[in-house]
This record gives sequence, C-alpha cells and structure tokens, in this order.
Amino acid sequence: MEEEVVSKGTAVAACTAMTLSYVAILYAPTLILRLPPPPSFNSFMIRRFVCAAISSIVSLLICALILPIRRKEASVLLGVYGIQVDPIWQAVVFPVFLTSLMYAGSLVLKSLVLVESWRDNVNHGEGVSLECIKIIVQKLIASIVSVTSNVLAWRNFVVAPLTEELVFRACMIPLLLCGGFKPYTVIYLCPIFFSLGHLIAPLAAHMFCNFMGLPVLFSRRNGMVSIAFVAGMVGFLSLLFPMTRPDLYNYRSNNCKCWHGYCSWS
Repeated sequence: MEEEVVSKGTAVAACTAMTLSYVAILYAPTLILRLPPPPSFNSFMIRRFVCAAISSIVSLLICALILPIRRKEASVLLGVYGIQVDPIWQAVVFPVFLTSLMYAGSLVLKSLVLVESWRDNVNHGEGVSLECIKIIVQKLIASIVSVTSNVLAWRNFVVAPLTEELVFRACMIPLLLCGGFKPYTVIYLCPIFFSLGHLIAPLAAHMFCNFMGLPVLFSRRNGMVSIAFVAGMVGFLSLLFPMTRPDLYNYRSNNCKCWHGYCSWS
C-alpha cells in the first residue's frame, strides 16, 4: 500500500497494545480481579480460554475503530480481517499443503511406522480381517474421543490458533498496511509482534503445525525420511512465493490498487 491512511506510529502502537493485552489479560483474573485460584487444571485452562477470547474481541473492535471503514456491512468487515468466502478453499488448501512440505520427513516417518505395524499384524497371522478392521476403527474412535475431551488439545488445535491468528494477523495486517508499510515489511513485522507476545505464545496451517510439532530431519532406521525432508524443503522454498500471491486469495485485487482491498472499504 503506497498511501498512508493510518500513521505508522498509530499502527505500531496499536499492534504493540494488542500484543501486551493478549498476554496481560491471561493473568487478569488472579492479579487484577483477585479471583480465587481455579480448583482444577481444566478450570484453569477454560479461564484462560475466556481471557484469550475477550482479548481477541477487544482487538477486533480496536482495529475496526482505528481503520477508516465507512461501510459496516458484514462482508466488508470480514474482508478487512482477511476473511472472504470466495477464495476459501485456496485459503485452506494452499497454506496447509505448503506447510505440510516442511513436514515431509515427519509424514514419511509416520507412514513407515504405520506400514511396519501393519506388517507385524500380518506376520502374526492376524491378516486383513473384519475383526482387525473393527479393532482399528474402535481405536480411531477412542483416539478422537480422547482428543476432543482433552483441554490441552482444545488449546493447541482450536483456541490458540484461532485467537492468535485473529489478533496477530487478522487485526495487525490491515493496520500495518494502512499505516503505509509495504506487504513484505508486514510479513516480517507480524511475527515480531507474535514473538514478543510469547516471550512472556493462515488458521488451518497453524493447527497443522501445532499437531505435527517440530519437523523430523532424519531417522536412523530409514534414509527416506531425510530425503523426504530435503525434498519437502526444496518444494516449500520453490512454491512459497507462487502460492502466497495476493491474487490467489483475493479475486478483487486486480481492481484495487492497495493489495488488501482498502478501496472496497469506503
């Protein structure tokens, strides 16, 4: 964005305030409101979920008040935060695919473990029977139930990705762009604010990273893991810029000079 709609100082100050509030509000129940300690770990985490949700809502409101948005239609407001219905499949599939390339080694290793487990069942005479499939389905269902009832899983795969993406991307990116920062400068600034918020922690890709953990670089049991990791990194670096072009996620970018769609806000 060439034109400075919001001053750079205001944009940076607002982003800093959002970062600090996202962290500070987590400690508000005990330090400010003087509420008694939660009776259990689940209660403690649920309290933090509520605090993170409140911080996200406040950040969305602050962003809407600072940005020069004259039209209050839902589609316009969602578009300001980068939430658009038209390219929704690109916004989900492309980032997850791009991110998964970094985990090529991890995915290959998990696949090899599954294959070895399947071979062990065959070697022990279990083979591929209806009873075997039934056991696998039961284990899968039990695993899903275990994850959905685990408060840490909700934190890692739902609450943290959702609130962090809202605050550190959906709110901060339009502020910085309207502050006159170049798109590539914004790409580097947002992670800085994110890291500042975690010195003191696109949505589907964020969940995928939390689920996978750190990428596996090598395995002593099979060299295919290292080959897959290197191939995945080469693919990631090759596709990073082609798959993050704005026109892939915003059909109207050709009709708007400001990349983020500011032209359509007023």
